[in-house]
Amino acid sequence: MQAIYDVPAPAKLNLFLHITGRRDDGYHLLESVFTLIDWYDTLHFELRSDGQITREDLSTPLPPDDLCTRAARALQLTGGTPLGAHIGIHKRVPAQAGMGGGSSDAASTLLALNRLWGLNLPLSQLLAIGLKLGADIPFFLFGKTAFVSGIGDIIQPIDSQQLPPQATLAVVKPEAGLDTKEIFSSPFLKRDSRHATIEDFAAAHYRFGSNDLQPVAQALCPEIKKVIDFLESKEMHARMTGSGSAVFAQMPHTADLTDAPSAWQVKVCKTLAVHPLVGWATETDIG
Repeated sequence: MQAIYDVPAPAKLNLFLHITGRRDDGYHLLESVFTLIDWYDTLHFELRSDGQITREDLSTPLPPDDLCTRAARALQLTGGTPLGAHIGIHKRVPAQAGMGGGSSDAASTLLALNRLWGLNLPLSQLLAIGLKLGADIPFFLFGKTAFVSGIGDIIQPIDSQQLPPQATLAVVKPEAGLDTKEIFSSPFLKRDSRHATIEDFAAAHYRFGSNDLQPVAQALCPEIKKVIDFLESKEMHARMTGSGSAVFAQMPHTADLTDAPSAWQVKVCKTLAVHPLVGWATETDIG
């Protein structure tokens, strides 16, 4: 195998996000339900025999040492392979949106290069690599809606009877983005939410709980409130995903979103039952 093209990397949404505490090392403890949506980046991988890891940005310019190249080097080291790769990334998922675009790209990189390099590492090893790189990466490797807790490293599958129904969602990213570190360092961040359970979530699904990061995020980025007001004017229940600045709302009815400001990125998305790459590594069930 010399190349793998058109590898998808879907975005995620946090259907709720509660902060329940903070560890001594500064990491925050969270509880959330993550779900995948059909807003994708696309990656291409070509084999290099010289061991070099190179990257080509096919749309939005990325930092020189992004999560994809770091994931590739980490996998290369773990697998002990002399092979390298040239990675092409077509970014569509917006950055600084709380949608996990960079983490999803890194997860798809681990899965694709594990196959391209013939390493055949089990999913458990890819999860260990991913967690060292970023807290959201294990979820994308897990590949389906899950209850996530700890610092993002504890992933629980949700029973089919408790899963939220597949849904159509309006997802809006305002022009401004947000720095995750700035939100988590705020003295005004709520850090004492009561613990939630999967059963609590299953009783309300898309209307359960809240996003504890949203008040701080709105203070830093007033555009978030404008997006929420816009979606709620369409009779939808809106909230921010992750650390923002993207906002989503379930669409129980058709709505005209064409009057949104032109600087906003607006997309009608559907939730995904499973990640398109589920099965690319063994041990697909970590629950």
